[in-house]
Amino acid sequence: MRIAALPLLLAPLLSQAATLSVCTEASPDGFDVVQYNSLTTTNASADMLMNRLVDYDATAGQLVPSLAERWEVSADGLSWTFQLRPGVKFQRTAWFTPSRELNADDVLFSFQRMLDPAHPWHKVAASGYPHAQSMQWPALIERIEAPTPLSVRFVLKRPDATFLATLSMGFASIYSAEYAAKLLADGTPEKLNAQPVGTGPFVLKRFQKDAVIRYAANPDYFAGKPAVDGLVFAITPDASVRLQRLRRGECQIALSPKPQDVQAARAESRLAVNETPAFMTAFVALNSQHPPLDKPQVRQAINLAFDKASYLKAVFEGSATPASGPYPPNTWSYAKDLPGYAHDPARARALLAEAGLADGFKTTIWTRPSGSLLNPNPSLGAQLLQADLAKVGIQAEIRVIEWGELIRRAKAGEHDLLFMGWAGDNGDPDNFLTPQFACASVQSGLNFARYCDPQLDQLISQGKAASAQAQRSELYRQAQTLIQQQALWLPLAHPTAFALHSDRVSGYQVSPFGRQDFAKVRLAP
Repeated sequence: MRIAALPLLLAPLLSQAATLSVCTEASPDGFDVVQYNSLTTTNASADMLMNRLVDYDATAGQLVPSLAERWEVSADGLSWTFQLRPGVKFQRTAWFTPSRELNADDVLFSFQRMLDPAHPWHKVAASGYPHAQSMQWPALIERIEAPTPLSVRFVLKRPDATFLATLSMGFASIYSAEYAAKLLADGTPEKLNAQPVGTGPFVLKRFQKDAVIRYAANPDYFAGKPAVDGLVFAITPDASVRLQRLRRGECQIALSPKPQDVQAARAESRLAVNETPAFMTAFVALNSQHPPLDKPQVRQAINLAFDKASYLKAVFEGSATPASGPYPPNTWSYAKDLPGYAHDPARARALLAEAGLADGFKTTIWTRPSGSLLNPNPSLGAQLLQADLAKVGIQAEIRVIEWGELIRRAKAGEHDLLFMGWAGDNGDPDNFLTPQFACASVQSGLNFARYCDPQLDQLISQGKAASAQAQRSELYRQAQTLIQQQALWLPLAHPTAFALHSDRVSGYQVSPFGRQDFAKVRLAP
């Protein structure tokens, strides 16, 4: 019903030549990005509405200024001082008119709400702050202070080589302290999640769940007004329907296409394919807290039972490379010699017997209903895994769960085997390790393997504290080896990130991190 009605909803906007329509695959969880960890939410909120102190330029491979014009770090690595860009304006919306420009108070509010349990906004996020918790920021940051109205200083308890890069992540977006104070005074803090105010290139106008998000260009954007006047996210879960809408001109950009749709688009003169190797890993998380998955032999047996080559051919159709560990090959500490698990059902059965499970066991496979870049065909992938496990005596029931509910329940640790993916946000290899394997991430819910090991935790912590890249790489090599030996994941693939777009579109680039930037996109008549 909603799919049939969507073209009518979009018709008034599509009649405007300066409105860009993007077919996306899912609704965001909300717009208060600090509360969530899905890339869909980051794209709809942080990427469109917000800015951070620094950004990561994927093309140049380096961190660049954003709301902070410049920064400096003390010789001991404990003090980071940022000079804010003057004249940055918060967005004017139907629900808020700012009375001042961005200053240090906004930065203090944005971070202290996540870090200080006594902060009046801290308990507004019912599920906590998953990224801040998994990055262990409450234990890392001693204090945040404002030496001047346009400068902010972070004082750390210990040096952390990942700190600056982490500031470029979506959850480190800067919010209006003035707007937050108004919501708190009105007794409506929950509105921050539905009626956001940022400094970013676009202003939220309307959100209709599972249908459409409408944005307008921010005329006061400090980096210059976007080239299009309006932006529409046409939420379209089915990748084939996204391609159809692109062909009909209902969308000018279609995200997360299926591999076969990419091939079809290459043959059409009115369409173009934009691609880049993704800084991502698709995997099946094995919940190490659920017996018998708490036994390494069982997790290893699952890895050995799966025919990964057949899976890659059937599901990714040549658009991905096989994964043997958590890191994509374009990570600077990628362990090239890390041995994967070859397809060996006989060895899998032997390991199950060693674990006292010669007759197998029952478990569940969780997956999402609609495809994505990291899981192009969820149904087929789950069926292939189910069939391979059955051959070694493991009876797995497939459970298809709506994306929002799947994330929520997986963070609570309810799953057994979970089809999932992870996209690095900032170019630093720790962005895979700390969120997915640190003990603190079990509590925050991002550690989908639910694995907490003192040795692995120490390697991760030492890697963050080391300043030399060679030393960090060695520590991360050891961590990758331990993760592989413990078989915490069933690593699947490192995909190529694709987007399809009309020949009317220029200035769009696919990000290896899955982030979206439409501020420079132009739309020809």
